Amino acid sequence: MARDFAGKRALVLGVANKRSIAWAIAQELAAGGATLAFTYQGERIEKSVRDLAATVDTSLVTECDVRSDGDLARVFGEVGEAFGGELDILVHSVAFAHAEDLEGRFTDTPRDRFLLAIDISAYSLVACARAAEPLMEKAGGGSIVTMTYLGGERAVPHYNVMGVAKATLDASVRYLAWDLGRKNIRVNAVSAGPVRTLAARSIAGFPTMEAIVEERAPLHRHVTAEDVGAAAAYLLGDGAVNVTGTTLYVDSGYHSMGM
Repeated sequence: MARDFAGKRALVLGVANKRSIAWAIAQELAAGGATLAFTYQGERIEKSVRDLAATVDTSLVTECDVRSDGDLARVFGEVGEAFGGELDILVHSVAFAHAEDLEGRFTDTPRDRFLLAIDISAYSLVACARAAEPLMEKAGGGSIVTMTYLGGERAVPHYNVMGVAKATLDASVRYLAWDLGRKNIRVNAVSAGPVRTLAARSIAGFPTMEAIVEERAPLHRHVTAEDVGAAAAYLLGDGAVNVTGTTLYVDSGYHSMGM
């Protein structure tokens, strides 16, 4: 049964195609009655995002470079105009690291690409939360969800600098939850197991990661984008009204295992 998001206004960052986790979350929100706004990064995926957005109740589709404070100010200004100056939900599903940094040794990560991964994958949440804050405060509160992974807590071969970025993201969730809680804005993360997305293909050894989770996780099965979407919908909905600063694992229980 779809959760009730009737009357809610949501901004979703990170949809690239129909296999994106962000799209699975967007579908949950749309099924519950939310009105959506989407961002895309670059002309290469614009058509894909616009085509998907056209299948749900969408008020805005706009380009966004999360590395630019000016671009974020423009985007959240457009979101405010589209939603009457208010925002209820923010979905942050944005991460990036150069492919070569997900293949070799973490030790060899160059400074510039280290900083780029942190900027896009972690600081962008801080910047987006700051921009969303006045819109959510006007709405009487809001909920923010981001996507993380176990590689931010443990060393996962080949995850490398992205693991460090996720660790930064995890800590940011907790500090944002503290800062924004007094304004009734909740901030949480979903830690998903290996999901077959376009981004996952850039991780060397991804099929091995899938196989290990299926073998060793208590539930012995793969995780789908739809599983993650349902969990995110819980965190974004009224049923999680007193849940903030939390990471919800959707990994068939793999995170609980020692080996």
